[in-house]
Amino acid sequence: MSAEVELIEVRKVFGDVVAVDDVSFEVYKNEFFSMLGPSGCGKTTTLRMIAGLEEPTKGIIKLRGNVVNDVPPYKRRIGMVFQHLALFPHMNVYDNICFGLKMQKFPESEFKSRVYKILEVMDMPPEIFAKRNIRQLSGGQQQRVAIARALVTEPTVLLLDEPLGPLDLKIRQRMQIELKRIQRTVGTTFIYVTHDQGEALTMSDRIAVMNKGRIEQIGAAKEIYERPKTKFVAGFIGETNFIEGLCNSDGYFDVKNSPFKIVVDAPSEFVGKNALLSVRPEKIFVAKKLKNMDNIFDGTVEDCIYVGSFVTLRIRLVGDVELKAQVQVAESSLADFKVGDKVQVGWPKENATIVPLE
Repeated sequence: MSAEVELIEVRKVFGDVVAVDDVSFEVYKNEFFSMLGPSGCGKTTTLRMIAGLEEPTKGIIKLRGNVVNDVPPYKRRIGMVFQHLALFPHMNVYDNICFGLKMQKFPESEFKSRVYKILEVMDMPPEIFAKRNIRQLSGGQQQRVAIARALVTEPTVLLLDEPLGPLDLKIRQRMQIELKRIQRTVGTTFIYVTHDQGEALTMSDRIAVMNKGRIEQIGAAKEIYERPKTKFVAGFIGETNFIEGLCNSDGYFDVKNSPFKIVVDAPSEFVGKNALLSVRPEKIFVAKKLKNMDNIFDGTVEDCIYVGSFVTLRIRLVGDVELKAQVQVAESSLADFKVGDKVQVGWPKENATIVPLE
């Protein structure tokens, strides 16, 4: 499969600060690819280099197989949607979307058909919205106009820099689904920057998790969540319990400063080494009595927090190891667990992942 976008050992330095540190990845045609990480990790700088708004200090950027390091932004056939939408408040919806067509000198005879077609894709009937003032639109509708303006010129790649950040939670969640629908409808390659794990997991075909200017892991959403390769990825994507110990050759994980031996399915490269065991709270079973499970330990409930669809339990095991577990309310009533209860916790060995110490 040929790459629509390719970065080869790209580095960006601002003075003494290394913003992007030898980043390499490929994005394929029609893919929804996300760059995920905390503020300051280099994801927006990487996006701006793809757009041509920043010049790499080192490395190669390719679009459709061609090196574009020296190609100006307006010749790259790339659309971009920023967190601050930069819509023109004195123009109506139609004129805002037309702006890119005018700048790229599309035939004026095509303006109406292109604008009306992209408004239909946005699920904004043109007979209702085309002449509406920008100030009369909701936040979600303004977001769609910004995306329509970027897509109407039919770019081969659309870059989106945290475009849902200013929206309220409910609107943001709806727009995540809408963005994925739009991307599938138009078939354009999307590269999306976000610090929100939920956004990335919901929309992406693949995710690149960034930290301190480097990529820690690239993979599908399920792979990133279920099989993180580093402590940072395991801790940044969702919640997890970390337990430090030694991976033995006999299939056990000896917990540090504890008598616990945990049954694990450790990759060969970890055998004989100190490492971290990562197990997600929702992967832990809790009951007064458990059976038929690889790992079962006795403990005491120290905290019980109701979070709507599930209950978060903080449980201290005999041997002074603390775990956080999530129990679905539908599976167990709150009355089953209260502070001070003696319980058993357990998980199959495949529910845990071994990651290196950092």
